[in-house]
Amino acid sequence: MENGEIESTDEEMPSQSGRKYRPVVAHDRAVLQMSSVEPESSSQSFNRDVPLKKVKVRLQSNMGPDAKQVSSPSQARRESKLELFGFDSLVNILGLKSMTGEQIPAASSPRDREDVSITLDQPKPSGVKLGTMMGVFLPCVQSILGIIYYIRFSWIVGMAGIGESLLLVAFCNLCTFLTGISLSAIATNGAMKGGGPYYLIGRALGPEVGVSIGLCFFLGNAVAGALYVLGAVETFLDAVPGAGIFRVTNAAGVSSPSIHDLQIYGIIVTIVLSFIVFGGVKIINRVAPAFLIPVLFSLSCIWIGIFAARNDDPAPGITGLSLTTFRDNWSSDYQRTDSAGIPDLEGKYYWNFNALVGLFFPAVTGIMAGSNRSASLRDTQRSIPIGTLSATLTTACLYLISVLFFGAVATRKKLLTDRLLTATVAWPFPGIIYVGIILSTLGAALQSLTGAPRLLAAIANDDILPVLNYFKVPEGVEPHVATLFTTFLCCGCVVIGNLDLITPTVTMFFLLCYAGVNLSCFLLDLLDAPSWRPRWRFHHWSLSLLGASLSIVIMFLISWSFTVVSLALASLIYYYVCLKGKAGDWGDGFKSAYFQLALRSLRSLGADQVHPKNWYPIPLIFCRPWGKLPENVPCHPKLADFANFVKKKGRGMSIFVSILDGDYHECAEEAKVACQQLRTYIEYKRCEGVAEIVVAPSMSDGFRGIVQTMGLGNLKPNIVVMRYPEIWRRENLTEVPATFISIINDCIVANKAVVIVKGLDEWPNEYQRQYGTIDLYWIVRDGGLMLLLSQLLLTKASFESCKIQVFCIAEEDADAEELKADVKKFLYDLRMQAEVIVITMKSWEAHVEDGTQQDDSMEAFTGAQKRIAAYLGEMKEKAQIEATSSMADGKSVVNEQQVEKFLYTTLKLNSTILRYSRMAAVVLVSLPPPPLNHPPYFYMEYMDLLVQNVPRLLMVRGYRRDVVTLFT
Repeated sequence: MENGEIESTDEEMPSQSGRKYRPVVAHDRAVLQMSSVEPESSSQSFNRDVPLKKVKVRLQSNMGPDAKQVSSPSQARRESKLELFGFDSLVNILGLKSMTGEQIPAASSPRDREDVSITLDQPKPSGVKLGTMMGVFLPCVQSILGIIYYIRFSWIVGMAGIGESLLLVAFCNLCTFLTGISLSAIATNGAMKGGGPYYLIGRALGPEVGVSIGLCFFLGNAVAGALYVLGAVETFLDAVPGAGIFRVTNAAGVSSPSIHDLQIYGIIVTIVLSFIVFGGVKIINRVAPAFLIPVLFSLSCIWIGIFAARNDDPAPGITGLSLTTFRDNWSSDYQRTDSAGIPDLEGKYYWNFNALVGLFFPAVTGIMAGSNRSASLRDTQRSIPIGTLSATLTTACLYLISVLFFGAVATRKKLLTDRLLTATVAWPFPGIIYVGIILSTLGAALQSLTGAPRLLAAIANDDILPVLNYFKVPEGVEPHVATLFTTFLCCGCVVIGNLDLITPTVTMFFLLCYAGVNLSCFLLDLLDAPSWRPRWRFHHWSLSLLGASLSIVIMFLISWSFTVVSLALASLIYYYVCLKGKAGDWGDGFKSAYFQLALRSLRSLGADQVHPKNWYPIPLIFCRPWGKLPENVPCHPKLADFANFVKKKGRGMSIFVSILDGDYHECAEEAKVACQQLRTYIEYKRCEGVAEIVVAPSMSDGFRGIVQTMGLGNLKPNIVVMRYPEIWRRENLTEVPATFISIINDCIVANKAVVIVKGLDEWPNEYQRQYGTIDLYWIVRDGGLMLLLSQLLLTKASFESCKIQVFCIAEEDADAEELKADVKKFLYDLRMQAEVIVITMKSWEAHVEDGTQQDDSMEAFTGAQKRIAAYLGEMKEKAQIEATSSMADGKSVVNEQQVEKFLYTTLKLNSTILRYSRMAAVVLVSLPPPPLNHPPYFYMEYMDLLVQNVPRLLMVRGYRRDVVTLFT
């Protein structure tokens, strides 16, 4: 590592850096140094009255743990004390640097969760950090006070009247002010990087919502740039009519700029501004004040001209500040106009309050201009709230006062026909206002062309959508490709040429962004997670909800068709991001909402027994196979498929568990890696569930802990699913029988149902259609679990063509017809269609009296008898040698006659299955519990005989709860 130097101040807080620390042992030099510290010096070192000074820590290359150079005794004591807790001051400072992002670049994507190595001597990104006034307030004012105020505001007052104009201004500014409050709360809840509102929305509502709204906001900024450019060109052509190549005169004899002139000059201006943007932030910061000063000067000239206007003003229609004019202009006068806004009885545009909202609302947008510069601000948590809200209140007051004075200084006809009334009343001559209007609108256009590419680059750098990779830029590099694309979009909007058609489009995109900001703050404030600690205290979830509601209402007031189109566009982008985007976790509010909802649902479920109508299978998938799997395959593929088969339409949760043999302290990291691999695998298999890895000394101990502790409340797993150990005899796995029985007994004690799958390798996937029957050998009452599993299998495409057959095993002297009728009635009440077949089986006593048995499975039966006899003989010899209690009074504890009975019963059941269900798609049979005092080896012999020659079989054992009910 290269030599480096890091400074820490008293404002820094301790944090973890992800570095591995060596353990502190008794002979460690740090411990020895600790023992030599005087009590007085140690108390002085922790005295809070002593001011903390800057600490310089130098890193030496190739410095080993025993080669640390201590510059002073006090520094040695400090490092030693910290090492006692597992870290030192150097690591502490490095952790702070990495947490604040001063030297370690942030991950470009939520998927990039790898540990970032600490690199010293990395040059910090250069750039001028801006304060509240230059970084937020003035850019917001410059963006807000744009084209609408100069060439449309007086016209709006003439059309809506003073009364409704005040209502219009208050209504629109209330929306932006509430959005500013929400923006202030989110922006002060932590460090904020580039991307402005996109960054805030994405981190609050998730990558999908953030990208969809962020792209719409990018389009809004690009279209807004065209709006400002057209405004500047229109003002120029009104001021210099001779510059127009084409001129148009309407029916009233009023000349207006041609749309072709707007297109030609607009494209030229857009290209010129794009060259300035290509110059970088330094050139933009130098040019921006030149655009801002004429705005302030032009406003002063307008106000001076309003107060200086008289009745004998040479301009017709200018009455000066008159109470009579004020009363005449108080009420509204909505009427038809042509495309230029000139009153025309046959005009195709009819204006009302809703339409004026769409026209005026862009005049209050621009509150995001400061947050768009978040990467260039010195203190975002102070500058964004103060600068944004101050700019919003300042411009709102200016608009409200302007309504009163514009309505009192000119007649209604003058207000409606003079598109540049601000220049007409300006003092000392209109030319100053023309220059001010042109430069102010060009400045606003420059802000849009500057912010939009950086917003697009920020979205691309998050690496959510691969299609946006062309717009990626390293940190501190100008987004030239994004700027070129933004210029192309702006030129396309300029070609439209109609200012009044562009403004509703801009309005929709901005309102969509405002709604996203308000909803983000509403969600975060309502959930009130521990991480929600904004420095801006003046906020409440009700204000954010009101701001979001106002944004949606204004969208529909303007135009329901534009609203539907904008929402459809955002929805399409959202859907595209969900399909093609990279998954990620930004700790968004939805995850917190899911957590809160899960807690509420868990509490509402309680701990009482779940009613059979509300019973859902929650399978615990035991992933550890009885054998080996290919490398990097943490679970048998067919087990994952089977987990989906036992859930209706995929509803429900599966818990995939694997046990890692070893010591927890030694295998903790290995377990984390294995858990991540298992989680990735079940996601690949599209299983709804969670993955868990448990470290235990043995499989039996691990499973016993799992079956006791896994789950919460009524969300504990209720079915244990595992593979039958078919290979235990072939692989000579002598420990399998004891482990297998231990797991089954643990499930019985814990009251868990058990499903053991035999022939797992032959289990079909979702694309392999099965034909034939699903045969149930219903021997004991299991709460209806076997019946329910058969119905769940029918809901899958693989088994939907199968039919269910229920085989009831009865003794020879039982009434078969009565049993059959009872089972049919029971299945009918359960709404299950199945064919019922009653089979009689000889009892063990009848078999002994008969003494004859002919069956295809006799070979397996004879082999099992021989192996059990040999095993029993070994037990007797071992007991005699060791003189253990395996023998009592010279007799074996194991009842050999009972062993013979178990063997015969499994033989008859296997013979019956082969006789009736050899061609079945799948067979379900009741799982017999392990008999007492029988060695595990014997039970495995019973099970092997039961499953002999059956290709696909499920052994099911229910538990002491009904999972089906007869009642509605």
